[in-house]
Amino acid sequence: MSNKQETNTGLRKELGLFHSVSIVGGIMIGSGIFYVSTYVLSRSGLSAGFAVLAWVIAGLMSLMAALCYAELGTSMPQAGGTYNYISKAYGPGIGFSMGITDFFISQSGSISALAVGFSTYFSILVPLTEWQIKAMAIAIIVALSLINMAGVKKGGNVQGIFMIAKLVPIAIIIACGFIMGKMNNPMDIVPGQGLNPLSAFALAIVAALWAYDGWSSVYIVSEELKNPKKDLPKAVTIGVLGVTLVYVLFNFALLKVLPIDEIVATEAPGTMAAEALFGRPGAVLVTVGALIAIFGSCNGCILAYPREYFAMARDKRFFKVFAKINPKTGTPVNAQIATMIVSSLLILFGTFEQLTALVAFCAWIYYTLGVSSVYVFRKKYPDMERPYKVWGYPVLPAVTILLSLVVLVTTLWEDPMNSVIGVVIPIVGYILYHVYFKKQAEKEA
Repeated sequence: MSNKQETNTGLRKELGLFHSVSIVGGIMIGSGIFYVSTYVLSRSGLSAGFAVLAWVIAGLMSLMAALCYAELGTSMPQAGGTYNYISKAYGPGIGFSMGITDFFISQSGSISALAVGFSTYFSILVPLTEWQIKAMAIAIIVALSLINMAGVKKGGNVQGIFMIAKLVPIAIIIACGFIMGKMNNPMDIVPGQGLNPLSAFALAIVAALWAYDGWSSVYIVSEELKNPKKDLPKAVTIGVLGVTLVYVLFNFALLKVLPIDEIVATEAPGTMAAEALFGRPGAVLVTVGALIAIFGSCNGCILAYPREYFAMARDKRFFKVFAKINPKTGTPVNAQIATMIVSSLLILFGTFEQLTALVAFCAWIYYTLGVSSVYVFRKKYPDMERPYKVWGYPVLPAVTILLSLVVLVTTLWEDPMNSVIGVVIPIVGYILYHVYFKKQAEKEA
């Protein structure tokens, strides 16, 4: 008999608080901090103050949603995260529609975007063609998938190492930017270039939300936490607050070092800032730091996301082969392989910005449903054990939902192409569930 604590499904409880914080912060701090500053500033109409405000609001939205999830996650510490909460609140069809969206778009797209971000940054050191960038991105996904197939603790340890390593170059840019930066960019808090404030607000926040995405991943692996009832609220609070502080300081530092027009003209503002501060060696240092950050974030996604498809299959709401656990490693190996394949295929289509915009929009549709589940659970399951109750109930969930809806509706209006895809896929998933998977579940019941 193994001395490792196992769940009744074969998943192993091997993750502590450090692993949990590393999953939250390690996934959040990925390519976004190095890439997305350009997009947020551009969508703010080159208004520096408005862009920083967008980073702050996106961080607060993420923290509020994460605290709502802490109530759900501590009550239901099971693999699957959001899928579990909205399935129990709104029915399995809604849960399946989210899972299928994650499988083909949101989560697989996140992995793809991170891998492409890694190889794109690598091309700063070693010039690569577009196809070489894509080939390297696929190789990264395959390599990290194999590491995580070897066991959740191995993947968690890799996550912890990269979480610490990625903070070093970020801290250097922040500290030296504030000390050595001499740029005096105007900090207007209204959007520039004659943009509609509401439209600019929504589009800038959606761009920033991509950089914050990942806080929910720890809930997907909550079944493998040693003490989820205590560690989940601590992990998301420490992780999201810490990341918000890092992002805001990092963007202030960029604005202290570089003029606004140079930030929006580059895809690597962090590297440009380091080069302005320290010359070519600084650019190389930050490029290596970006690679570490993106690699760690990609690893965290590959660690967490297949658990959702495993949970769906365990509930007989997805292909049952995904419910298989490798008895030697305690990992959902088939779900991991499928995630690896879909993520690799997505790399062949779309640009980094297209992937990130689509991922953020799709994710927040279901985060909004997840947050609203707090109300449903309080009414539908009044006697459910709640080791943690969300602070500020019922106001805080309501504010989170309202902000989310403003961002989603405005984005649907301003960016219809990506938004329509983000709406159509869940609808197709809902229909597919009732046409096929619901019948399969009833046969096997």
